[in-house]
Amino acid sequence: MQTLNQQFELIRQSATVSLTDRIMALKAAGKPIISLQVGDPDFGTHPAIAQAALNAMQAGQTHYGPSNGTVELRNAIAQKLKRDEGVDYDPNTEILVTNGGIHAYYTAMQSILNPGDEVLIPDPSWATHSNMATMLRGDVKRIPAPAENGFIPHFDSWLKALTTKTKIIVLNYPSNPTGTYPTREYLQRLQDFAAQNNLWIVADEVYGSLYYGEKPTSAAAIEGAKERTLIVHSLSKSYAMTGWRVGFLAAPAKVIGNALKASQNSITCVAPFIQKAAAFALTDPAMQEVTLSMRAAYAKRRDLVLRLARELESDKVIVTPSQGAFYFFLDMRPLKMSSVEICERLLDDVGVALVPGSAFGEQGEGFARLCIAASDEDVEAGFRKIIEWAEER
Repeated sequence: MQTLNQQFELIRQSATVSLTDRIMALKAAGKPIISLQVGDPDFGTHPAIAQAALNAMQAGQTHYGPSNGTVELRNAIAQKLKRDEGVDYDPNTEILVTNGGIHAYYTAMQSILNPGDEVLIPDPSWATHSNMATMLRGDVKRIPAPAENGFIPHFDSWLKALTTKTKIIVLNYPSNPTGTYPTREYLQRLQDFAAQNNLWIVADEVYGSLYYGEKPTSAAAIEGAKERTLIVHSLSKSYAMTGWRVGFLAAPAKVIGNALKASQNSITCVAPFIQKAAAFALTDPAMQEVTLSMRAAYAKRRDLVLRLARELESDKVIVTPSQGAFYFFLDMRPLKMSSVEICERLLDDVGVALVPGSAFGEQGEGFARLCIAASDEDVEAGFRKIIEWAEER
């Protein structure tokens, strides 16, 4: 009898993607749904970015391009990293253009992970971080990041998890799903820990431009950290380009050498006309203003949720201010239901779609992720329905 790859028995389909598929089916059947589950900006890609791609297509940039990315885009990425993160990268040897953030993460992990290596990942975190490591035959160890500690692991938890097989620490800040991020001092301690124990740090920073207070520190911006840090990034969230599938990996040259092989043997290259649009998005001053305006809109919606939470005074739905990204991780543990049951009943009873907190790990049980990358009207109507439903329980 033919057999399948048993490694896939250890991972689940993406909860957010599968839930979105279900919601699309419900909408197609005529059921009104307020979609607050998917992390896809409600803003369209700016027309000037689309025009840059169209111009490139009309100019004939529709064939294969360089497998590591065009010189123009790699230079634009280096410029962006210096401008926004304060880190210098050589565009010729330390940057790889990828097919979105997930592909950047794949090439990062593929380049440094050997079968049986231990990968430390905070819990809760986006499921792809652990699923990819498992798929590549790493041994994932989840590090509790409890709500009571602001969804940041107690530092002792990293120390307790360390073994001779530990190879990689995976970070995602600002976090999906919690929106939290650590202080520079915490990152300094973590980088010191990584240096002392010869560990790599893979930092998913796709939400790095979306913050509502003090600017988060890039993991590579700590002194001496760049040599052991791999930065995963994307234009999806910051430039509302989710469907374009363009991102990048910034890492030491020896890592990029491996990552390039992984990329060549998985996608060949990113479409040249998409790279042209990405280079324009990263360097045009007006596009940087567009990203700021989107962040301002998310900040307005964040404030809207916090205002409603104060006004409605629910003791069934506890709202903690999000520091970044465009999510709230709603604490619904007072309902004494599983997060899956909460989200299924909200969808069935009042037509509001959220993601179960358990999709992000054990520490997410009893929570639900609400995304504010939706219209002001949907955010307010959806949040009111959530509170009303919870109060009736």
